[in-house]
Amino acid sequence: MPDPAPDQHLLRAGFDADAEAYQRTRPVCPPRMFDDLVRLARLAPGDRVVEIGCGTGQATVPLAERGLAVTAVELGASLAAAARRRLAGFPAARVVTSSFEDWDDDQREPCRAVVAVNSLHWVDPAVRYAKPAGLLEPGGAMVVGGCSWARPEDAGVFWTEVQEDYRAVGFAGSPPPPPAQVGAWHFPAAAAPYFEEIASLRYPPFTLTYSARDYLAQLATQSGTRALGPDRAGRFLSLVGRRLDNHGWPSLTATFVPRLTVGIRRA
Repeated sequence: MPDPAPDQHLLRAGFDADAEAYQRTRPVCPPRMFDDLVRLARLAPGDRVVEIGCGTGQATVPLAERGLAVTAVELGASLAAAARRRLAGFPAARVVTSSFEDWDDDQREPCRAVVAVNSLHWVDPAVRYAKPAGLLEPGGAMVVGGCSWARPEDAGVFWTEVQEDYRAVGFAGSPPPPPAQVGAWHFPAAAAPYFEEIASLRYPPFTLTYSARDYLAQLATQSGTRALGPDRAGRFLSLVGRRLDNHGWPSLTATFVPRLTVGIRRA
């Protein structure tokens, strides 16, 4: 998980622009991952957990379903509102609208785990591991999870052709690798003073099938697209839309590789 670009604060705020599309199109990690999270972090129903950057609750709901008392911190007001609606049936879960860096925990008791799913790379490196460690009780866990994009094993012609549109606008980064090349994620050296890694798991790839319009909506929510700026992002989405039109607006199957890493707070 690379460090964010210098303008990360602007980019991460952009996810709030279309909370409905974010909720509809973002992948959700498999139930097995959340079961492993609870087991490896030694959590029990009623345990207090802090979640960093909950979005619309893709990970918060599975955590609440397992009986955990989740305090979810979300920067975007629209995303946070959507998460609250989804968590209405879980009185022990609450959503706070704030950046993680600025948030002050108003609970007296330390938490048992800090969880970041598809969000840790947006946290300022200066507090990325220090602040979670400060929130945790001795022996508490920091859990990092996510779903990484991978190139479909049987990638159709669209996935090859669309790379021309990425290149045309100077899109940063490289195409996703095939699933076999997406390995487990490990805590970096910056985390070593705070956490001892005890598990790093990679799960079998899974697929999601998008309508062409939902794929385009998903693409619009991605930070890489927003990093292009309004003009280039608009041109990029127009190019991809034109390519989808040339293919008859097909359904598209995307591939994701779930990953989970758990560290225990050092004494």
